[in-house]
Order: sequence, then C-alpha cells, then structure tokens
Amino acid sequence: MNTIDTLVHARWVIPVEPTGVVLEHHSIAIEDGAIRDVFPTAEDPPRYSARAVVDLPTHAVIPGLINAHTHAPMGLFRGLADDLPMMEWLQKHIWPAEERWVGAKFVRDGTTLGVAEMLRGGTTCFNDMYFFPDEAARVAEEAGIRACIGLILRDLPSAWAQSVDEYLTKGLKVHDDLCGSNLITTAFAPHAPYTVSDAPLERVRTLADELDVPIHMHVHETAGEIAQAEAATGLRPLARLERLGLLTPRLLAVHMTQLQAEEIEILAATGVHVLHCPESNLKLASGLCPVEKLVRAGVNVALATDGAASNNDLDMLGEMRTAALLAKGVSGSAVALPAPMALRMATLNGAKALELEDRIGSLQRGKSADFAAIDLSAVSNQPVYDPISQIVYTATRDQVTDVWVAGKRVVHDRHLTTLDEPTILQQAASWYGRILRVCPRL
Repeated sequence: MNTIDTLVHARWVIPVEPTGVVLEHHSIAIEDGAIRDVFPTAEDPPRYSARAVVDLPTHAVIPGLINAHTHAPMGLFRGLADDLPMMEWLQKHIWPAEERWVGAKFVRDGTTLGVAEMLRGGTTCFNDMYFFPDEAARVAEEAGIRACIGLILRDLPSAWAQSVDEYLTKGLKVHDDLCGSNLITTAFAPHAPYTVSDAPLERVRTLADELDVPIHMHVHETAGEIAQAEAATGLRPLARLERLGLLTPRLLAVHMTQLQAEEIEILAATGVHVLHCPESNLKLASGLCPVEKLVRAGVNVALATDGAASNNDLDMLGEMRTAALLAKGVSGSAVALPAPMALRMATLNGAKALELEDRIGSLQRGKSADFAAIDLSAVSNQPVYDPISQIVYTATRDQVTDVWVAGKRVVHDRHLTTLDEPTILQQAASWYGRILRVCPRL
C-alpha cells in the first residue's frame, strides 16, 4: 500500500472534465501538492494510507473556483458609491477616491480582505488588475492562493506610475520577480481602450508575445464607450484592437456587453477569451453579455465577479447562479447555460483563459490539488437529485467548509488557516474610519 500526504473522502467528486460527470463516494489522493488519484472510496483492498485523512460525507468536492477578473483592493470601497451609472460611478467617485487613498498599504490591506473573502467562498485562483501589483502578489503568496497578477497600464498617471514608460518598467520588474513562483503568474493589464492609446498597446502586444503572457483588458463594457470610440476614431474598440494586432488567444476581454453578430464571429475565429461579470454589469446597468451566442460560436467564456466596489462581493457561487439565470433570460431559452456549463465557466474555462488549464480547473491526475468542499446537507439543498444543479442554483458560499490550494488546506472547517481574520477586520475598520472622515459619501 502506498503512503501519501492526504486522502479526502467525499460524498460526491465533480471533476468538471468531462462536463457534467458526478462521481459518487469517491476519494482524492494528494501527494506533493498534486492530485495523485481519484478513485472509488470503497475499494478493497484500499489503495493508499495517508498521513492525513479527511471525511466529507455530505459534501461535493469541486475544482477550486477561478475568479477570472478582479480588482481585489477595491473591497475597501465596497458600498461607497452605489446605485450610479457606470461612468459617473467611475469618473466622479471611484477615480477621485483612488487618487486620494491608493498606495502600497491600501493595496496590501485591500487585497488581504479580498483574498480572505475569496478563499472562504471556495475561490483558489484570481486574475487581478490594479495598482501596486507587487503588493497584491506578496499577499497572494503569503495567503497561499493562486493568482494572475495584472501589470497595470494606462495613459493617465497614478500613485503607482507617472508615465507609460514607468508603468511598463515597473510591470516588467514585477514579472521578473515572480518568475520562480509556484502560485503567481502575470498578465499585461492595459485598463481599457479609452484609457490606453495606440502606441502603448502596440508595445504591450510585442512584450506579451516575447514573454508569452496574456493581455487582460476591459473591452466593450458600455454603449457609451462604443459611441465615444466611434466619435473619436471612427472605429468600434474591437475593430481598433484588431487593427493593432491584439485579437489573439492572448487577449482576455472583460465584460463584452456590446457585441454585434460579426464581432462574435471574429472573437471565435481569433481565439479571444471573454471574461463575463454578470452581477457587476447588472448593478452598473452596463449591458448584457450575449453568453449563449458566444458559447455557441465556440468562444471560451470564463466567469468573474469584477471588484467588490461594483458587485458588491467576490462570491463566485453567487456569480454562477446569476450567470445561468441571466443567460436564459437574455437568450429566451431555458436550456441556455445549464448548470454544468456554469460550473465549467467558473473553473476550467478560467484556467484556459489564464493559460493554466494544464495545472488547475479540473480534478484530474497530475493537476494541482486545488479544490473546495461544499456541504450540501442544508435544508435548502434537499433533496439532492443532481449535486451540480444544487451547487449552481441553491448552494451559498457559507456552505464552503474546506479549501485546498496546491495540496495545502487553506480553509479548515470554515476557518482560514493562512490569514488572521480578526486582524483583517481591524484593518478594514481602520480604512473605513479614515475614508469616512474625509468624505462621508463620495
């Protein structure tokens, strides 16, 4: 009998690949941070002995959720400027708040708050875009969560950088410093077509090709953005990005609520990934991403929350339910985005977008042991005819009890093991007091 690090026995194991498969009464064997085996629990004789054994008799185990687009530090602005149109919210409230408050400590404390929230909800990887990416990377490493850290770029100065050259120089240093990390990767993160001009975008395209990293960017978020671009350049933003050579499988296009039929065809042909943020788009009335049409065309669509200042949470379980219901309403089809596809969008599709599908996103031998356990014993989940449907349509993040990243148990019986929750709450309260004193409501 082989001795391994950890054995997890679960009522259900949902590998995600193949889509819709549910393995009843299965176990996961973990060795050296990776999944060594997934097998029936009741096998006789047993395959393994383990240094640690975890029994989850009422739980479904799923791959760790991948939040494909976040601004993690913005949790410190949660609820500060709600119920406003997108550009008014951004230009009159969020950007002034960032000018006043954003610095290394703000990003560190805000990212810690966001990471704690994500881990507690079963998210094991997030794709971030914000200032001071070095601080976000440091928090992620210390917390033991996987992250793709965005190397932010825009024409406008900020507390992080004063010019395009400085953004790129600092971003490249962050990339170089993280090259040896097991948990952290990077992506270039030009903010949006309306904040980054042609020459910097061309430099990003060249650098992304040289370094073999993705490009993470807000695109076609609102009708106003499209109208502004057409008035200024005569082109819709996607057409401009195509002219600049950016429509490739490296591009992670966030939001995409304003799409024409021919643009969907172009996305499919060029391999662009779409990062769908349904709740943020609904709250800001930005528009509705045509997910069913994108999926039908063969576009890889991953799921994300956006930042907690516009969502107002980092809850990927809630995002799955919203995405599934919204897709049905938008398409007029009850079969649009079924529960197994919603789960795939929140796991393996995100891994594919981040070029991490060989490591994470499904529960398969050889992949990293990144997974979450959801207790489906609650009254609101009964009866459990289909655990995937119950996860998407009835489960809440409070039912996530345990989470592993690279074989390390980072949430144990609903308690964080790598972060100090009382300290995080104190830090959030301190920022609340400081911000409120200066501006009761932005």
